[in-house]
Amino acid sequence: MELVKPSIGLIFWMIISFSIILFLLKKFAWKPILGMIKEREESIESALAAAENAKLEMKALQANNERILVQARAERDQLLKDARDIREQMIAEAKGLATKEGERLLKSARENIQNEKMAAITELKNQVASLSIDIAEKILKSELSSDEKQKSLVNTFLKDINLN
Repeated sequence: MELVKPSIGLIFWMIISFSIILFLLKKFAWKPILGMIKEREESIESALAAAENAKLEMKALQANNERILVQARAERDQLLKDARDIREQMIAEAKGLATKEGERLLKSARENIQNEKMAAITELKNQVASLSIDIAEKILKSELSSDEKQKSLVNTFLKDINLN
């Protein structure tokens, strides 16, 4: 039922975790990706400029006009195809890295929660043991407050020892 109606604390920590992941992605992943895409765009633009120069030369050289035009179009198509392939590959790699980082952060958070839980259980056990000792001490003080009670307790222990 907690998953259907999450508590305010759970929502708060989920928002904090998501914000940290988003910040890390923005800080470390998006800038290199955008830089590489920009660099690739510039190389494509320079390749397209080279194709335009080739067209100007083709007009000057009518004999080779048709052959050079077909070749330039093929190169342009290949460059665009390569650019699309590289872009898709970079996006896929970035998604993979983000997924791995998210899984690592989730695993770390789960381990931290488990460690905190174990620490709380250990602390609770220690407090229960301490309270048990205090209670036993108070009971023994009240039971052994008079000489008659002490003698009675010793006799009871002696009878138990003899029976065993």
